[in-house]
Amino acid sequence: MEPPTIEDMLRARRTIAPYLHPTPVISTSALDRLLGCATVMKCENLNPTGTFKVRGGINLVANLTPEERRRGVIVSSTGNHGQSVAYAGRLFGVRVVIGVPQRVNPYKLRAMRDLGAEVVEVGRDFDEAREWVERTAAAEGLRYIHSANEPLLIAGVGTAALELIEAVPDLDVVIVPVGGGSGACGYCIAGKTLSPRLRVIGVQSEGAPAFAHSWRERKMISTPEAATFAEGLQTRVPFELTMRILWDRLDEFVLVGERNLEEAIVLMLETTHQLAEGAGAAPLAAALKLRGALNGKRVALILSGGNITLEALRDTLSRTPTPAS
Repeated sequence: MEPPTIEDMLRARRTIAPYLHPTPVISTSALDRLLGCATVMKCENLNPTGTFKVRGGINLVANLTPEERRRGVIVSSTGNHGQSVAYAGRLFGVRVVIGVPQRVNPYKLRAMRDLGAEVVEVGRDFDEAREWVERTAAAEGLRYIHSANEPLLIAGVGTAALELIEAVPDLDVVIVPVGGGSGACGYCIAGKTLSPRLRVIGVQSEGAPAFAHSWRERKMISTPEAATFAEGLQTRVPFELTMRILWDRLDEFVLVGERNLEEAIVLMLETTHQLAEGAGAAPLAAALKLRGALNGKRVALILSGGNITLEALRDTLSRTPTPAS
């Protein structure tokens, strides 16, 4: 399985253009003051499903063979990947089956069903749901769409990087959350092709560090659990294709704590008026940790998604004092 190229991402942009508008790149003086550097934010939370992943879902489903469309597709997801494929399935009239962990984010669960997907709650976490999906795909002849090991999916999400670099060509650093790694791979491939001096930094939770450990040790390392409230970061097992791309092109990995993620959600609201879920706030949490090293740089934070529940938002606000930024 070969990684996608910049040409694949340019083709993907043409494919998704009839269905998605480019997302805004914003900046605020409050965020610049907080971080001590010139900062922009790519607002992928403003996509129709509230997350960057819809780009990959549309590109992949649009490129299915007629036989694959007839048989239908199946995915495992904590919510955002499932929404993206469900959205694309509705666009192109393709049956979508989604395996999700038990006690998944109810907002994301409802959204997948509202989009017409058949959703099955199974397993204690993403990886157990993924194992069920892989068995079911083989048994029922469905096209399994992996959440990361899909060149067409990575090419689709890489279109966000094309938009970012074209809007801000003089970036020094991009900070992007890593769950399955497709988004980070998009920024590594497109960003570094268009701007070779660009540094790409990945972020994971300290409670779900499988990709970070694998990247540092240069071997695949799984963890016994993914202990983070940020569903988009809840991965115990690294994936072959995205890990290979990150080994080759990623510049740095940062781990942040759960309190760091909660504080970043609140700071995001205060400084940019944008709503972020835990994974979407991870780049700001990492930037705060790297504040001294970013001084004088031009930095992009990737707000990957905004699908946080009202209950989780209330809990976060109640536990996190209003910062004095």
